[in-house]
Amino acid sequence: MLFDKIKEAANFIQNKFKIKPKIGLILGSGLGDLAESIQDKVVIPYKEIPHFPSSTVKGHAGLLVFGNLEEKLVLVFNGRIHYYEGYSMVDATFPVRLIKALGAEYFIVTNSCGGINPKFSPGDLMLITDHINLMGDNPLRGAHDSNLGERFPDMSCAYSPELIKLAKDVSKKEGILLKEGVYVGVSGPNYETLAEIKFIEKIGADAVGMSTVPEVIVAAQAKLKTLGISCITDVVFNFHKSGISHEEVLEVAKQTTPRFIKLVKALIRSLK
Repeated sequence: MLFDKIKEAANFIQNKFKIKPKIGLILGSGLGDLAESIQDKVVIPYKEIPHFPSSTVKGHAGLLVFGNLEEKLVLVFNGRIHYYEGYSMVDATFPVRLIKALGAEYFIVTNSCGGINPKFSPGDLMLITDHINLMGDNPLRGAHDSNLGERFPDMSCAYSPELIKLAKDVSKKEGILLKEGVYVGVSGPNYETLAEIKFIEKIGADAVGMSTVPEVIVAAQAKLKTLGISCITDVVFNFHKSGISHEEVLEVAKQTTPRFIKLVKALIRSLK
């Protein structure tokens, strides 16, 4: 059963560092440099953790990093597990289950994605205020285990209003431009057709990507206080003229990394 697998994996990890983290993070494509800022770190490769899937995508290190960041104990998943890699939704959200099982209170989820909003530019950081699930699946589908949370979790405030306000305040204080918007999750791994982009714009989205939504659904069920930050790596109405590649996505994410790290550090520093 899933609960037993989570418990076994959590026990394995707890034996490595003993102390309960306050904040869990999942780092998106090209954003893994944040893990280098962690002090007194313990690093565990995903392949050593019982029942944990392996990350197979370039730009995802596949390492669990525990340590001190801005005087807070953090648990960082440096490398995401994607649905499009062939994993189930349950596998793709296993890191979030571990964040909860290991006792964290806050969950910060990050990604690199395409901008739908024509006011966005490559390199923008976007605060996720809400999302739309177009992935065709749901991580809560199937037999329900009450040990994991409610059968029908409320998603009306899946992204914590308290943390959204904090992020806005912190970004102003630090002089970091932080856009806001709705994120649409699609299954991938292909990029969208122009017709799909037009559709996604019409339903009210500001950005589109291939992750995050399943993780936030599980975080809502687990009652984690959640904040989402996207790195806009391309503006999709433009790329159909010349194409887009994963390498270009990683390059823009790399260029954005200093501002991203500054913002996340300031956020963590401000958490009580």
